[in-house]
Amino acid sequence: MQINRPASASAEVPRGLAGIVVTDTALGDVRGLEGFYHYRQYSAVDLAQGCSFEDVWHLMVHGELPDSAQRAAFAAHTAQLRRLPDEIRVALPAVAAASQPSGPLAGLRSALPMLGAVKGFRPVYDIDADQRRADAVAAAAAVPTLLTALYRLGQGLEPVEPRTDLGYAANYLYMLTGSQPAAEQVRAIEQYLISTIDHGFNASTFTARVIASTGADVAAALVGAVGALSGPLHGGAPSRALDTLDKIGSRDRIDPWIRDHVLAGERIMGFGHPVYRTEDPRSRMLRNIAQQIGGPLIEFAVEVEQRVEAILAELKPGRELHTNVEFYAGVVMELCGLPREMFTPTFAAARVVGWSANILEQAQDPKIIRPAARYVGPQPPVAVPTVA
Repeated sequence: MQINRPASASAEVPRGLAGIVVTDTALGDVRGLEGFYHYRQYSAVDLAQGCSFEDVWHLMVHGELPDSAQRAAFAAHTAQLRRLPDEIRVALPAVAAASQPSGPLAGLRSALPMLGAVKGFRPVYDIDADQRRADAVAAAAAVPTLLTALYRLGQGLEPVEPRTDLGYAANYLYMLTGSQPAAEQVRAIEQYLISTIDHGFNASTFTARVIASTGADVAAALVGAVGALSGPLHGGAPSRALDTLDKIGSRDRIDPWIRDHVLAGERIMGFGHPVYRTEDPRSRMLRNIAQQIGGPLIEFAVEVEQRVEAILAELKPGRELHTNVEFYAGVVMELCGLPREMFTPTFAAARVVGWSANILEQAQDPKIIRPAARYVGPQPPVAVPTVA
């Protein structure tokens, strides 16, 4: 007997759904051929250069940049949400101990569902838009506190309580180190955080939306996104890109190292992007930020970037390869004193705002995301063999 597949399942699509439009969004877009991306109607790079993190957070969840009164109210409201419930604070040492081999991002996958349970998050299908937004903002506000507490506990240190008098980026650095950060570091990290809030339908954002489409609660959708971000082909690359600079080591090793990797067809971490066919605008902005801080590391990174592009043009003419956001993100975070095991968690501390906004948008659509797969196994049905 031949089992016929429904017509809808027979459409040919690219591997990884590359370029396939799955929904409409008003949150932003990536125009890869132009090297441009935006949050709502504004250039994301312009926002990073001229706004605070809270301004852009307000834009993503409320649909508009705040005026002065809205800015103050939103900043005060989100600052109050940074403190963790007592039930979570008590549980975090055990979570940190259990997740220590994998790090804070793994711990976050355990802590977020507990936070949602303690705060009484309900399925987005069962609550109205205002409550969904309240849940999304509460979860996003707590993520930096969870991440920094998990990191410090894993290092044998006590968590640092959040402060309400500091902005999002300054408070994050304060909770991580226990010291008042320098203004230059705060602004550099804030610009990095803003630049990575959202970036089209990347793997983690799409994962969050798939889960939200089932009607699950905000914490469940965020946990799925964190899981996707933890993969080295997605959010796990900033520290790996910096490891590349360490492996090269010195200026005299740049060319031979690059040539060996290009000729072997090996990937150079921090270079290439599935969407951009020109320079990643995030990389360009972060390079400028790092150069303002200055020092041998950024000088070495720029030279490596230039030589990768030159050698690739020589050995693989016609194939362009540019730095992506991870390359200079790692440099900026290193220059600002962040430990490498916190590079990807810091990415998550920004992207949680984009995930939240996407969850809210997806929750407005009652249609569950349910794609089809093309079966390529043995032709069914085959008789089940008799077990002797």
